[in-house]
Amino acid sequence: MPQSALALPVDPIARARWAVSAMFFVNGAGVGSWAPYIPLVQTRLGLSAADLGLALLAAGVGALIAMPFAGRLAARHGSGAVTRLAAVAVLASFLLPVLAPTATVLAIGLFLFGAGNGLMDVAMNAHGVLVERRLGRPIMSSLHACWSLGGLSGAGLGGLALAGMAPPLHAVAVVVVLGGIAALAASALLGPEDRAAAAGPAFALPGRRTLGIGLLTFASFVAEGAMLDWTGVYLAGSLGTTAAFAASGYAAFSAAMTLGRLTGDRVRAAVGALVMVRAGGVVAAVGLGLGLAVGTPWAAVAGFTLAGLGLSNLVPVFFGAGGRAEEGSGHGIAAVATMGYFGFLIGPPAIGGLAEILGLPLALGLVAAGVGLVGVFAGLVRDADA
Repeated sequence: MPQSALALPVDPIARARWAVSAMFFVNGAGVGSWAPYIPLVQTRLGLSAADLGLALLAAGVGALIAMPFAGRLAARHGSGAVTRLAAVAVLASFLLPVLAPTATVLAIGLFLFGAGNGLMDVAMNAHGVLVERRLGRPIMSSLHACWSLGGLSGAGLGGLALAGMAPPLHAVAVVVVLGGIAALAASALLGPEDRAAAAGPAFALPGRRTLGIGLLTFASFVAEGAMLDWTGVYLAGSLGTTAAFAASGYAAFSAAMTLGRLTGDRVRAAVGALVMVRAGGVVAAVGLGLGLAVGTPWAAVAGFTLAGLGLSNLVPVFFGAGGRAEEGSGHGIAAVATMGYFGFLIGPPAIGGLAEILGLPLALGLVAAGVGLVGVFAGLVRDADA
């Protein structure tokens, strides 16, 4: 009988490739599905912008706390097992902030949601590195593309569904649908590569190379956070565009990043991780720098587009390189991810502070310079294809 369209591949490695891709999609869709609820929850609980900001910060704190533990758990129990556990935690905790009756419950729910997401982020990336090794070819960019597609699907479909569906019903539907995908994928994840790392220390300090890769990841996440939070402000505030046009800045960046990740594995297989990171840093820095220097709306959007293409494959390469660190896959990715996520959290408010002193165009120009340094120090990933 012919295989059904939903049947998993027969080969265990091909099954694992499908399964880890599905887990990236589930994680992205879970995070994306939360986005349409943010204004609804703010209105329902009567939160000021400052109160909402503090509550949202709880998710970042939860992720930062959980990520270092994820490396140890992955080493002891296997990245597949931790990915399964973390998927349950993400989906179970998704309902807490959505249905929170008070600001306190909202903050607690977001802390747990962030912790589950941080745990899953490290575990599924570690598993992606394991599957990549077994396959013998790059897959990390396409895995991150699955996350991006999940985020777009969760946010886009969530916004449409909430227009005609009660929020609690939609939230339960999200958990059921994503839970079904995760359950189908869970059994196809690989077992641990070996358990020798389980005898190691609970936490491993990153070596110099891993620390360097973490700093590159930090710079890349600062740039991604800047594009998310400041492109619209720059277009509307500094260049005087309409709000509708201002939204096109991040939309162009996101579309370019998704396209870059969908094609990134083939590019990396052809030119290698070193060339990809060096070229990506240069393209992002030059594109963003020229877009800011010209100072017109369309030039800025073009610059943000080039920044999306340049940045698109940096983090997947850095996570893969962290997974080949001397500390072990889980510990290496945990260190790289924690430093990167810290950059994503601290970068946007730091840019805001610099903008007060230097002006937003120059503050964003410093971001472009930081991304340029990523290209300069790309040699840190020269062994990422080993």
